[in-house]
Order: sequence, then C-alpha cells, then structure tokens
Amino acid sequence: MTSDNLRTDLYDTHISLGGRMVEFGGWDMPVQYPAGILAEVKAVRTAMGVFDVSHMGRLYLSGPKATEFLDWVLTGSVSSLRVGRARYCLICNEKGGVIDDTIFYRLAEDRYLLIPNAGNRLAVVDWFQRWIDEKFSPGCAMDDVTTTTGLIAFQGPGTIDIIDELADTPLSEMRPFSWAESIIQGTPIFVGRTGYTGEDGFEMLVQGDDVVKIWSILTASGASPCGLGARDVLRLEAGLPLHGHEIDEQTTPIEAGLDRFVRTDKKFVGSDVLKSHQESGVQRKLVGFTLPGRSAPRAGYTLSHGGEAVGAVTSGSYSPTLDTSIGMGYVLGRYVESGTALDLDIRGRTVPVTVTELPFYTRPRRP
Repeated sequence: MTSDNLRTDLYDTHISLGGRMVEFGGWDMPVQYPAGILAEVKAVRTAMGVFDVSHMGRLYLSGPKATEFLDWVLTGSVSSLRVGRARYCLICNEKGGVIDDTIFYRLAEDRYLLIPNAGNRLAVVDWFQRWIDEKFSPGCAMDDVTTTTGLIAFQGPGTIDIIDELADTPLSEMRPFSWAESIIQGTPIFVGRTGYTGEDGFEMLVQGDDVVKIWSILTASGASPCGLGARDVLRLEAGLPLHGHEIDEQTTPIEAGLDRFVRTDKKFVGSDVLKSHQESGVQRKLVGFTLPGRSAPRAGYTLSHGGEAVGAVTSGSYSPTLDTSIGMGYVLGRYVESGTALDLDIRGRTVPVTVTELPFYTRPRRP
C-alpha cells in the first residue's frame, strides 16, 4: 500500500537500517531502529546520535520589512538579534495561544531562516501569509524550502570532539544558538549550534539529497541513528515542550512557564493578553513530576490531590538516564511547588507522584 505521507530523502536509508516507520506530522518517519529507544537515548547522552529532522519546516523570510514582520508575529525580540545568531520563541494567536514554537536564525539584516514544527508548518505558512498580506506587503517575502532541503540533528557530547575533523572550519568553537556555513567532504552545509535533546550538538541544513551523503558521513564516524522515540524521551528529560502536548492554541506561554521567551515590552500578536497574564497570574501551570519504577504516564491521565482532580498529564515516559519515570502536566496553581505530593490515575490504579523542578536532566559541563 502506498502512503500519502511525505517522505524525506533519507526514507530508503531508514528502511535499509531497519527503521520502524510511523506517520508523524504528515511524514513517514522512523520512530526507532533495531537497537531500540533506550540504546538510542544512551548514545546521545554519552556519545553521539544522528536524527533525520527533515520533516521540520524551513522558511526563509526576507525583505526590508522582514524584521518588522517577525517582531509582530514572534514573542521574542527580533530587531535585537545580531546577524549570526539564533533565538527560540513562540508564535501566538490573538488570544495568546501558541500556534507553534520555533527557532529562527538571522542570516542578514533583512533575511531570516525559521524552523516550524512538521505538523504546524502549513498553519504557520498560512498565518504568516495572512499578516504579510495585511500589514507587510510589499516588503516581506516568504519562501518555503522544506521539500527541497534536508535537515539533520547531530547531537551528543561526542559531536564536539569529531566535528572539526569532518568540517573545513572549526565548528566546535561556535557559541550556542549561533550559526555558520561550512563544507563537509565537498558538501556545503548551514549549521546551527542548536538542538532538541538537552545535549550539545549541531543541526545541519543541506540542499536536496545531499542529506544522504551527510548522514552517511556522520554514521560512518560513529554516530548512532536515532528515531522520534528517542528524541521524545530526550526532550522530555530536558524539560522541553512539544506542541500538541505542553503547548497548543488554547495554552499560553505564561501557563507553560515560558515567560522568559515573551517580550511584552513590544507589541506582537497576542501581547496584550500575555501581558495581562503576567501581571494577574494564571490558574494553572506546567510542572514536572516523577514516580518510581517504569510506569509511563500518558497524556490525559488525571493528576489529583486528596481525591480531587487538580490537573492532567501532557507527556510522560520512563527515563533511562535517570532510571525513573517522569512526566509533565498542568495543575492548579497551588500545587506547583517542587516536592508537592500528588496522585496519578494509571488505568484505575493510583500511583503517588512528586512535583519536580524542570528540567529533569541538565548535561554536565565539559572540563
């Protein structure tokens, strides 16, 4: 049966490696390889792993009004970002709900690269085009290159030790949230010192099927192929939100504990609502929690206190790094303090959990 989902240029490579393919955000993607999710997580935490993240969007915004436009649709400051740097922020609707979270790179004074999530790319494109047409045209143009480029995440402490052997420039000297252009064995790459795992590493943008060559070079250098399953565990250990779970169009960044990525000293879509939330507070907040053993909390499971429902799980998993089960969820404001004891309903079984400060895992400093 032929899939209607999109496929990256690495699809055949994933099949040849025994990748178990699933639908994600409209793409056929590997959830894991034969070594398994736990082994893939360990590889990234202790050595290096490589992920095909070509399903993520790649949008170029350019023109004399590009900075003004992005300052209107993004929660973070765009005008203050220097060329050569990147920044994480959010895209909100008029009610302050999160349409998507994203990283954007300033390529030049009037040119940017923005990375939306796979399942939200088309919604982001439509949202951006609406505002370009209403307020910023002519003067800002958008180019979606998602299907003509590839994106690889090269993550883990071992990446720093080997990257300079592969590239023709000293990429290990890059600062976090910066970008550079380089060449790996004759192939041009755009590389950011960014990631979604809680580890150090790089994300590499290449043209078309060059992604196959770069993947092969990285795996031949010792990087373990990793799928979406490991990526989800890694981001959860690092306390990073996933759209559709911790953040969505009915949830504000303030509720999600992402206040530091919201600049309410500027005007942007939803800024009045978010400023009000910052000043008056919100009824519920995102928290992390731990529970003993390997029982994985699932999205939607009820969190309670004294027999009264006080919240719900958004994400959960067994953490191989911490050897305990972890989760995130929203609870009423009076239950957000670290150390608070709550109960979790797992298919009719009550399990005690403890509210825990995020992130669960912080990578050790390099000597």
